[in-house]
Amino acid sequence: MSHCAACGASGLVAHLKVAGDAGPDGLIPTTDRFGTALSDLVRCPECGHRQTEPMPADAVLQSAYADAASEDYVEEESGQRATARRALAQIEQHLVADPHNGGPRKRRLLDLGCWVGFLLAEAQERGWEAVGVEPSQFASAYARDELGLDVRTGELLSSPLPLGHYDAVVMGDVIEHLPRPGEALERLAQLLRPSGVAWMALPDAGSLLARRMGRRWWSVIPTHVQFFTRDSITTLLERHGWTVLDIATAPKAFSVAYYLQRIGGYSPLAARLLVRGARGAGVAERMWAPDFRDRMAVIARAPD
Repeated sequence: MSHCAACGASGLVAHLKVAGDAGPDGLIPTTDRFGTALSDLVRCPECGHRQTEPMPADAVLQSAYADAASEDYVEEESGQRATARRALAQIEQHLVADPHNGGPRKRRLLDLGCWVGFLLAEAQERGWEAVGVEPSQFASAYARDELGLDVRTGELLSSPLPLGHYDAVVMGDVIEHLPRPGEALERLAQLLRPSGVAWMALPDAGSLLARRMGRRWWSVIPTHVQFFTRDSITTLLERHGWTVLDIATAPKAFSVAYYLQRIGGYSPLAARLLVRGARGAGVAERMWAPDFRDRMAVIARAPD
């Protein structure tokens, strides 16, 4: 019997019929078909968490993410860097000085699932010693070859890394992809030094927009196997000994054209017409960070 990934309860109940396949492009970070998941969704009656049932096999996910490739985020570098700077500012507000470091040193940041590395690049510019792990061969190669970053190609939770070493660990748009998120939190706790923090960004399935849109919500896509609410992500963290420090909305900055192109997940014709209109008005390349309040940033302190 399946158990809730957030609170551990059994007796999950049917929630949404969204079963499908990964589509012609496989498991990639964006999609042109919203409302499709790898399995139907079930809901936990205890904490309200949703997840796919059955979960995909680890080997399927690992192979798919290793092959994942998309130029979308590369072309949106300016907005991605702006989003990264906001995340880093949030992290820095919650850092606690390490009394055992033996003198001044650079702060150490680990980005698990760093994709092409824009957050790592911004962290280095702010004085961090930054390392990333990324399963996608395309994305990790870009981070190394184009940005000169220390990014290792590998599986997120088993790549060899020093324990008790990092001041902060980042998982941006990652935990909703993991069949066993509790194991990820235990791994993060091992990697962080005492009083270290984790920053996570993820879709908010409890948001008003998500509830109103249901299966048509744009975060119902083949790459997502967990659908956290603010309550269920808090439950998961506290269950594994973490202390939640802050939960806030987390809008992303992209060009106007990028956001309008995403409408293609519902109507390709409407997307083309809107992008054409934006280009005609001279606003297509303008940076835009609308807050739909359906994506959250969570900062938590690791267990002692």
